[in-house]
Amino acid sequence: MADEQHGVVARAQLLRIGVGRGAIEKQLARRLLVPLHRGVYAVGHRRLRIEGRWLAAVLAAGPGAVLSHRDAAALHGIRKPPESKKVTVTARGDVQATPALWVFARRALTDEDRAIVCGIPVTSPARTLVDLAPILTMAQLQATLGEADRRGLLDVATVDRALRRTKGRHGHGHRRLTAALDAHRQHGAALLRSELEERFLELVLRSGLPRPRLNAPVAGFEVDALWPEQRVVVELDGWRDHKERLAAARDRDKTNRLQAAGYRVLRFMHGDLVARPGEVAATVRRLLRSGGTQEQTTTGERRHADPV
Repeated sequence: MADEQHGVVARAQLLRIGVGRGAIEKQLARRLLVPLHRGVYAVGHRRLRIEGRWLAAVLAAGPGAVLSHRDAAALHGIRKPPESKKVTVTARGDVQATPALWVFARRALTDEDRAIVCGIPVTSPARTLVDLAPILTMAQLQATLGEADRRGLLDVATVDRALRRTKGRHGHGHRRLTAALDAHRQHGAALLRSELEERFLELVLRSGLPRPRLNAPVAGFEVDALWPEQRVVVELDGWRDHKERLAAARDRDKTNRLQAAGYRVLRFMHGDLVARPGEVAATVRRLLRSGGTQEQTTTGERRHADPV
C-alpha cells in the first residue's frame, strides 16, 4: 500500500486491511511507522518526496478531501511548488487546520471540480485556476494560464463553468480571472520562465505600458520582452545569471548583436524591479516613445552602453 501511495498510509486504511491496533502501536514504537499527521504515517522514514507530503495531507483531511490552491497548481505542473511546507487542502467544513495543514471548507465540489494526478486527489485544473485567482497577481495568473495552455490543461469552457458554480464567492478573483482569460485570448499564452519575468509583466500591466511579446525570438536569440514595432528589447538578469564571467560575456555579446540588428536594448536586474519599479517603467516608456536610436540604459548602478 505504501509503495502505491508515495510511502504513506493512514491508520484507517491499515485497520480496513486487517492490521490490528496493537500491531499499529508496535510499529509506531519501533519507528517503522513515522507519524506525519494525526492518523497518517510514513512507512520506514520521513524522507518523503513532495508527492508523499501532498498525499499525507489529503489523507489527514479525511474522506473527500483534495489537494488544492498553490499545491494543486504545483501537482498539475502549472506553478512551482510553494516554499512553505504547510500543505493546502479543501475538505469538509468540520476539518480543522493544523500547523502542517491549511484547510479550506469544501463548497460543493462537483465531479468536474475533482481530478486524480499521480494517485493524489486534487482539484481539477479549471477549479484550481478559480481558487488561485484571488491570491495571485494578474501577471502570475496570466503566466499560470499560459503554462496550463502549454500543457494542454486549459479548457476555457470548463473554467467558465467553474466560475459560474462559484459565483459570488470570490468577486475580485472572478473578475481577475475573467480579465486574464480575455488577455489570453487576445495576446496568446504568457509563457514565463521565472518569478522575475512575472514581476516584470506585473510592472508592465500596472504601469499601463503596451504589452510586449514575452520570450520572443529576435535575431537568432530569445529575448525576455520585445516590442517589435518600436524595436525595443528588455532583458532581465537575476543574480544567479551573473555570478560567472562567462555568463556576463554571453550577455554582452547578445546585447551587441541585438543592437547591431537595429534593436534598442534595456537590461534590468532583480534589484531594479524591486527597489525602483517606477524608474524602470519610466525608462521603458521613454524608450518606447522615442523615435531615434538610444543607448542601452539600465537603472541603478548599471548605467552604461555596451559598445557595438
